[in-house]
Amino acid sequence: MHILILEDEIPAYEKLELYLTEYFESHLTLDWSRSVNEATVLLSKHQYDLILSDIQLLDGNAFDLFDQIPISSPIIFCTAYDTFLLDAFKTNGIAYILKPYSKEELSEALRKYETLIALPKNTPSVGKNVFKELKELMTPEKRQFLKRFVIKKGNGIKLIDTSTISLIEAYGDFCKITDTKGNIHRATQKIGTLTDQLDPKVFFRINRSQMVNINHIKAMDSHSKNRLLIILDGVEQSVITSSSTTSAFRKWVQF
Repeated sequence: MHILILEDEIPAYEKLELYLTEYFESHLTLDWSRSVNEATVLLSKHQYDLILSDIQLLDGNAFDLFDQIPISSPIIFCTAYDTFLLDAFKTNGIAYILKPYSKEELSEALRKYETLIALPKNTPSVGKNVFKELKELMTPEKRQFLKRFVIKKGNGIKLIDTSTISLIEAYGDFCKITDTKGNIHRATQKIGTLTDQLDPKVFFRINRSQMVNINHIKAMDSHSKNRLLIILDGVEQSVITSSSTTSAFRKWVQF
């Protein structure tokens, strides 16, 4: 069994690797790519029995990759995107698991895959028209992004509008949110999930653990190793882009 995993987050990849190893035991070889460029090289060299793919990779969208290269391998999407995409998955016979998924949910998708390939003349494949449809559904004009957080407080529940958020930081299995007034809130979602749910024109993930709101950037300055130092409204300490995201961030702030 030769499987390709397309996943930009290391913890998410490690989770998939563990679950797949347990499911297939020793009959398994895995390749892994975090970017469209790396995946293009792998897909040009190898034929895979199965692909497990997130949607957003380090340097672009997985649908861009599948649109460029003919894909005959069945695909299971492991995504944090909400239900607006799921009908498209169902319509075209694509298996999906919604983050954060459990071991049993992945196993169910794998059993579906095994059932499909066991049927005569029924090896699942995905046409380019499917990826075109999904890409169109993901455009900012058609996507529905998260508008507010429902935060549990000691004295009840509070709604936090995303427009008032300056910084989002990964904090274990949840996220810490800092608003423009310096108030800190706890969100139950992981940062990988929020990266997919928030408007990419407004929020940018500057490193593995932090996302910033472009509307609340007060100042920026050059930092060592091709990084940028960013000062945000309501945030006491400045934040810093990673070397791998600085170039994309520079382009992002211009639009």
